[in-house]
Formats: sequence, C-alpha cells, structure tokens
Amino acid sequence: MTAEPAGADVADENGRPPESGSAAGTGSPAGTGPPAGTGSPAGTGSPDGTGSPDGGRADTGLASLLRGSAEPLSQRYDVALLDLDGVVYLGPNAVPGAPEALAKAAGTGIRLAYVTNNASRTPAAVAAQLAGFGVQAAAADVVTSAQAAASLLASRLAPGAAVLVIGSTALRIAVRERGLRPVSTALDQPAAVLQGYAPGIGYPQFLEGGLAVRAGAWFVASNADATLPTPRGIQPGNGSLLQVIAHATGQQPTVAGKPEPPLHAEAVARTGARNPLVVGDRLDTDIEGAVRVGSASLLVLTGISRPADAVLAPPSQRPSYLAADLAGLLEPQPAVTSQELAFCCGGWRAYGGHDGTELSLDGAGDPVDGLRALCAAAWSLDQVSLEMIRPALAALGPLGH
Repeated sequence: MTAEPAGADVADENGRPPESGSAAGTGSPAGTGPPAGTGSPAGTGSPDGTGSPDGGRADTGLASLLRGSAEPLSQRYDVALLDLDGVVYLGPNAVPGAPEALAKAAGTGIRLAYVTNNASRTPAAVAAQLAGFGVQAAAADVVTSAQAAASLLASRLAPGAAVLVIGSTALRIAVRERGLRPVSTALDQPAAVLQGYAPGIGYPQFLEGGLAVRAGAWFVASNADATLPTPRGIQPGNGSLLQVIAHATGQQPTVAGKPEPPLHAEAVARTGARNPLVVGDRLDTDIEGAVRVGSASLLVLTGISRPADAVLAPPSQRPSYLAADLAGLLEPQPAVTSQELAFCCGGWRAYGGHDGTELSLDGAGDPVDGLRALCAAAWSLDQVSLEMIRPALAALGPLGH
C-alpha cells in the first residue's frame, strides 16, 4: 500500500482526492519523474530546435539524440523495459529471432521486464503467453498499465477507498492488491472511476461510471490507446471508449499508461532499475514515454513505426538507439559523426536538406547505419517532409520501404 505523501492534501470522507489534482493525462505519482512532455534524455541537447541560421539547419547538437555505445546495450543498461506486441511477438507468433535474442541478452546479466499498456490480462497470464513463444518470464517480470493505474490511485486515495472499475478482472485484482475496494455501481459513492479495456464492457458500465464522475469521482484510465489490433482487424481501443464518459461529463481522465509517466515509474519501482533501457516499436507510446522521463530508448523496426517515421520523428519521439530487431540488444551501437554539413555512420553519409531540398544518402554496409545517419541529418533541420527523404530512404533498399 502506498502511503499518502507528507504534506499532501487530505482526501475527503469517501477517500476522494482533492479537486486540485493534476490535469488529464499529465498526473503522475510523486517522485515518478518530470511532468509530461518536459523530460529529455541526459546529454541529448536542447530539443527546442534553435541554433545556427545555416540554410534553415538547426543546431547539429540535435544529432546527439542518437547515442553510440562501444559495448552491447545488454551490458550498458541494468534493465530492459520491453514492449510486447511488435517487439517480442506479432499477433499469434513470436517476432523471428526474438526469443533467442532475449535469452542471449539475459545471459549477459541484464534483467528483462515486459511493460504493456494492456490492462485486460494479469501478469501471470502474460507470462504464460510469453512462455508459449519460448520466452522465459515470470509474473514478476511483467508490468501492466492496470498495476500502474492502481498505484496512481493508491498514491492519492485513502486506504480502502471505493473505486468503480470498468474493465477486466485483472483490473479489479490490481486495484485490490493496492489496498483499495473495487465496486461496480455509483451507489457505493466511489472516490474514483478506473476504466480499462475489456471485450464485455458496455452501456451499463458507462452509465455507472458517468454518474460517479459527475458526482465528483476522480476519472482515471489504464491507457488511452485509440485502437486495438485483433485478428479481424483494427478495432476501437480503450482511448476511444474513454470518450463516452469524458463527453458525457466534460471530464478527461488522468492516464496511467504509455506515454504518460506512471507506467514507467511502476516498472522502475518493480524492477529496481537504476539505468533502464526502454525498448519499443512505437514512437508515440514507447519512445515518447521514455523521452518524457529522461530514459534511454531503443526503437526496433519489427512493429508499427517504420524507418520513415523515425526520420520524421519530432523531438519528443526520437529514440536514443535504432536497431532492426531485438538482436540490437547484443550489439554495440555505432556513433553518428558530423563532418561539415554531413552526418556519417558506418559506411554511410547523409547530407543536404537546405532550404527544403532533398536529403541525400550514399554509402554501403549495414542499412541500419544508413538510417542512423539519415535520422541525424533530418533531426538537425528545422523542417523535414516525406518528399524530402524519399530518395534517401530508397537508398536503404528493403529497409527503407
């Protein structure tokens, strides 16, 4: 049970938090890091894009967002905080080579933790799924947005406070484990409403949640993913369903999951990480979440975000490292160097882009090195469009598609 921090505003007789709580989506428990959107990795330079007026090129210090490492990442960081879908598995199948790469990484001493926005399953269920892919994991190695949301609630509510839970059994279990009391009706005068995705939720649950929020309950969401991949295609996710209560009450929820800080804080607390590496396939959740809290991050290209997305990423979504897949954990990361107005990595050189002209990329060798050079060149410019980078992406061969 998380105690109320000293000096905090006192909850009312129903365990409700004070009305002066944090704005929607930006709240985080005390000590979890900088406010949303303010964190930047140490040593990465200013993200404000200011710098020399050289043909529209910003300060080339932005290129230092991509870090080099003379040693494998699995030896540089103590814990890898890994996303699941798109990183370890794709739907019903393991990402090719992922189980083997993870086993080798674990053999070097780095701890592996699996951090997911999915609040519909318990950590034990997720660990069992990973075992089916040949990945060794225990329930203690899995951190979910349900756990993060429950910790966020417990940091501000009185012990035993009622929480109206809209979602799965896993979400109710997480709430109970934090010393709070899950309920299902607004008649119980809940101090908070916690909503997560579950296939069976519908209007009766939204009705109770809406009534409770209108009565003053704190509205919290496990995550705000707008969509959810399924075997039948993309369907509405929790972020879409949240808008039922939000629209009806005018209250936007505080979000615990990626890219908001609470889930990262939960993962760090549960693993004891001192120097974590966030590993993900999505710039807008995994990588942005890492940037917000100042953590190093590795973008793998086995899931949602593609090379063009990385090149065009805004400062808030730029990874520290790039790799084709999880084998990148086992390899050193070559540094990007700048030579006059060109950026070099391995056998590749990226240059151009002045006054809206096309960026150019030439060289040979590992195409991921070419992508690193291209990212550094693009990130040093004030503005870059897809049309400006198409020829350079083509030079990467199949990777650039």
